[in-house]
Amino acid sequence: MTIAILAHDSRKELALQFCTAYSGILSRNTVIATGTTGRMLAQATGLPVHCYLSGKLGGIQQISAGWPARSRLVLFFRDPLKAETGSSSEQNLLRLCDMHSVPISTNIATAEVLLRGLDQGDLDYREGIHPDIVEPLPVHRAVC
Repeated sequence: MTIAILAHDSRKELALQFCTAYSGILSRNTVIATGTTGRMLAQATGLPVHCYLSGKLGGIQQISAGWPARSRLVLFFRDPLKAETGSSSEQNLLRLCDMHSVPISTNIATAEVLLRGLDQGDLDYREGIHPDIVEPLPVHRAVC
């Protein structure tokens, strides 16, 4: 399964701690991320991460553009108090998740539930939603 990971600047450390704790589960999946988050994640965990541009430079749009083939689960560590939380690219990402029934977390509690569910096979039904899309993304190690 492809897991997209995004984090606002004020939540990057939390995202790194979370991904380090759940690196075992993440390592059995394809991880994609926005640029800065992806570089930090690859460095902190050693996981292979396919990185896009930084979120502020269009990374959210790049992840959204491959919909629904690229992301089957989204972990978005967002700061609800951040002024840009309502940006059109972020709203578009949330809308696309709703349209394509892609599980998305916007906080650490939901991220934990989704990853634990993924690990237990609770999300295996997702593979049948888009059966024609099974080709994994190329995974790049480290430098994003």
